[in-house]
Amino acid sequence: MQENTQTFYHILPNGVRIVHRRTPSPVAYIGVMVGTGTRDEVPEENGMAHYIEHCVFKGTAHHSARQIIHAIEGIGGEINAYTTKEETTFYAAILCEHVQLTLHLIAEMILEPAFKKEETDKERMVILDEIESYNDSPSELIYDDFESLVFAGSSLALPILGTRKTLKHLSSKPDYAKRWMAKHYTPERMVVFCQGDIKPERIFRLAEKEFGGIPNRGSTLDNASMLSRCSLDAASMAARQASYKKHTHQVHAMVGGRTYPIGHENQLGMFLLNNILGGGSLNSRLNLSLRESKGLVYTVESTYTPLSDTGYWCVYWACDPQDYEPCQLLIRQELDKLCQQQLTSNGLQRAIQQLRGQLAISAQNQENSALAMAKAMLYRSYAPEWQETMQKIEQITSLQLQQIAQETFNPKNTYILTYE
Repeated sequence: MQENTQTFYHILPNGVRIVHRRTPSPVAYIGVMVGTGTRDEVPEENGMAHYIEHCVFKGTAHHSARQIIHAIEGIGGEINAYTTKEETTFYAAILCEHVQLTLHLIAEMILEPAFKKEETDKERMVILDEIESYNDSPSELIYDDFESLVFAGSSLALPILGTRKTLKHLSSKPDYAKRWMAKHYTPERMVVFCQGDIKPERIFRLAEKEFGGIPNRGSTLDNASMLSRCSLDAASMAARQASYKKHTHQVHAMVGGRTYPIGHENQLGMFLLNNILGGGSLNSRLNLSLRESKGLVYTVESTYTPLSDTGYWCVYWACDPQDYEPCQLLIRQELDKLCQQQLTSNGLQRAIQQLRGQLAISAQNQENSALAMAKAMLYRSYAPEWQETMQKIEQITSLQLQQIAQETFNPKNTYILTYE
């Protein structure tokens, strides 16, 4: 982030947490992150969290869908939302002078959604189109199917968007979504976040005005339980391989498995290791091996996704059918190298230096920074700036990285998914 930033914290009496990072920017990112998502659903209500995210934009007790859009975009702002397996987030980018209006509107959307059937029926059709668009993109769909394979037997296996069948079920009961929100949109799961050139006292006052009246129903959910909301059945790890006929020109493939959750002592080490293996840089080991050296793929990338009480890593690639086995072999070789060979001192320092630059550049993106801050507050009640995180990464040793690789990349704990 820019220099002279400072992060401020506050908790309302009902449990709503507030985090504000004051920066010199005249643009503010402000919103609410709620610690509820797909994993809080049961199979028959799959897609509910995402459905609610869409429907709150379709009108409140006081504003129509068009009024909501014009209220923010009429002042040059941008309003957005997204749903993940574990969070639902509503936020906007606006000039700092409009922060009061914006937070009030977001609060109204969350606390007083209308859920008028004629509007939600239209939004159901929009979501169905979103599902079909997703189905037409194997490079995106494969991530959902891989999660379904790795987390089979738990709600983490459910797709975020839901299905045609479940969406029809959800939209047929107008009060269903309201009851679901009442159950899961509770104060202790809410984080109000802001980043911009605004005094923290003002943000705290505005948050208390909008969210201080939400009753705390005596829930015992705290930071510890936010980090383990849903048990995972170890027996569900039986099926290790799956293949689906997609009739695509290329084979799309993914290999990976479960790994460390948010807050684990090896989380930052796994983050660094993933960056070395196949992060977003062209000099990652997988890109150099499969693309630059052999010319077998256009895209190969690795991802590490920590969740509240588990996590997973994966390598994705797409190639011509005849190149599938050579690619798989090369990927296994790179994984084995990380398990068998410690990085040299120079190699480790280069990897750390590269990550330092990436984190610094990412922190300059206010949107990314604000959302990362909110997520850290949700799960840890503390949001370090990138420099503090980097100081911890700089303490990681080559031996620690090798031990993480040996534990994580063990073939016995690996899943394989292919689209043919």
